[in-house]
Amino acid sequence: MENLLENIQTPADLRTLPVGSLPALAEELRAYIIQVMSSHPGHLGSSLGVVELAVALHYVFDTPYDRIVWDVGHQAYPHKILTGRRDRFPSIRTLDGLSGFPTPFESEYDAFATGHSSTSISAALGMAVASKLKGETKRQHIAVIGDGSMTGGLAFEGLNNAGVSNSNILVILNDNGISIDKSTGALSRYFTKISTSRRYNNVKNRVWDRLGKNETGKGARHALSRMNGAVKSLFLKQGNLFEALNFRYFGPVDGHDIPTLVRTLEALKRIQGPKLLHIVTTKGKGLKTAEAEPTLFHAPGQFDSRTGELIKPGINLSLAPRYQDVFGKTIIELARVNPRIVGITPAMPTGCSLNLMMKKMPERTFDVGIAEQHAVTFSAGLAADGMIPFCNIYSSFMQRAYDQVIHDVALQKLPVVFCLDRAGIVGEDGATHHGAFDLAYFRPIPNLTIASPLDERELRNLMFTAQSGRYGAFVIRYPRGRGVTPRWKTPLELLPPGQGTTLREGRRVAFVSLGHIGNTVIAATRDYLHGIGADWDDARQGPGLFNMIYLKPLDTALLAHIFAHYDVIYTIEDGVIDGGLGSAVCEYAAAGKARGEIRRLGMPSDRFVQHGSVEALQHQCGYAKQDLVEIMRREM
Repeated sequence: MENLLENIQTPADLRTLPVGSLPALAEELRAYIIQVMSSHPGHLGSSLGVVELAVALHYVFDTPYDRIVWDVGHQAYPHKILTGRRDRFPSIRTLDGLSGFPTPFESEYDAFATGHSSTSISAALGMAVASKLKGETKRQHIAVIGDGSMTGGLAFEGLNNAGVSNSNILVILNDNGISIDKSTGALSRYFTKISTSRRYNNVKNRVWDRLGKNETGKGARHALSRMNGAVKSLFLKQGNLFEALNFRYFGPVDGHDIPTLVRTLEALKRIQGPKLLHIVTTKGKGLKTAEAEPTLFHAPGQFDSRTGELIKPGINLSLAPRYQDVFGKTIIELARVNPRIVGITPAMPTGCSLNLMMKKMPERTFDVGIAEQHAVTFSAGLAADGMIPFCNIYSSFMQRAYDQVIHDVALQKLPVVFCLDRAGIVGEDGATHHGAFDLAYFRPIPNLTIASPLDERELRNLMFTAQSGRYGAFVIRYPRGRGVTPRWKTPLELLPPGQGTTLREGRRVAFVSLGHIGNTVIAATRDYLHGIGADWDDARQGPGLFNMIYLKPLDTALLAHIFAHYDVIYTIEDGVIDGGLGSAVCEYAAAGKARGEIRRLGMPSDRFVQHGSVEALQHQCGYAKQDLVEIMRREM
């Protein structure tokens, strides 16, 4: 069998093929993605679902002159392979390898950097308006957005503006009923109703086919398309949302039927103004296990490329739990005692383990869809009427709701508990997903308590402390991955805000840490002490270690002790060094309350950290274990 894919270096090569060869190319492309992803884990399910769409788009449109914006970018792998990156594809999400998301720094075919959802329509509209101003009347602008991302407020803002702009923009709604977890909300039901209305689709397809058999009929197709809104209203008993926003709506179309996609896209190229093509796809298409378990196979890790079975490491009962599972199990425990507790997440119940509470207490848990701003203000409304909302949002996604935290929560002193999962360096997802800025952007806000646990027990106890509501809005940030304490479920204890702990007294040099990164300092200290033949309990050897627990309020009594007994103070945080713990300690010292050398360790504030393993990226930033051991050897 001819290997079509190996001859495709750019979309120009793709366009030399006859349409009849495209389905075979799509199958080769899908097989290649499965083969590579089985041993080089990444975002599998989304990419498998848009293989045919990626082929059709690059076949019909003159990329990179025509611009395609892939919303979120989870589904961009076939796009990357078709645009000159096939040979480098196995390097994806590794240090110095391909990014897991589109980025213009990597390829001219990546029209816009994506990684967070709901941005594509606004970005494509901006490009379309710019092209119009420059007189580029034939340039096409396409936004590919999933049904999950369409629930984001920014997507509606873009649609609303595009509908009155008369710009030449095509929005492709990739409807598979799944973002990461199953899509929720009224909009999801609306898409389902459109795509599953058998009566409407059967009538539409029969009329469309008959009209297309002669030239007169092809002209009539255009007239029929102008009646689409009335036809849909007749069969669906409701108007069309997109046509109400002044978009020409087409579909739904089978997103895995390449000849139909090509014909449809060719026709849409000739239609001016804002238009939306609704395609229906299957997430994980072509891999039975991925089709059956789309949430699990969103980013499944390693699997058998032939059978699709996941390759799981041997069960190790001594492993510490994931922080997200500690959150998920602890909130259930707290909610059983405190009836005021509710759980909220914007489309990440499995990712943050709130799905555990959803199974036990469905009436007290809320997945609001990809809508971080709404999640925060919804939580504020719950708190205003006496509830204690635990609003779990990934650290980098919380950036999208900053205004709501200030005005709707902090200003009103409402007891919302923000649990920020994936704080700090997250690894292979890279710059768009690192939880770098939360400590810095939250610290200046009044009426916030900000904490970060050293381990699973502290996370559990911080949740217990926050659920009382006595301390107002409460931020708890913790990293992706596992903790360090297999037997973490100890009796609950109150951790009074503003009180840190001494992990170890030492001499001359002190390390002041916040959060899980303190465990790296502990491990480095053990290695250093072992290297000089000293014991952990010998305060005459090695550095002093101090766990702040709270960034705000700061434990000034503990800081006074540290500055009184140590000459050099290293602050270390898994976040940007400007604005966080290091800045807070410098401000304390600058107020005339302490003297001593302060050296800050953390993520750089003047550049974005890219993708790679957590350990490799921490080493790039200078605070991996090996870096800390070297500092101790140099300073002690």
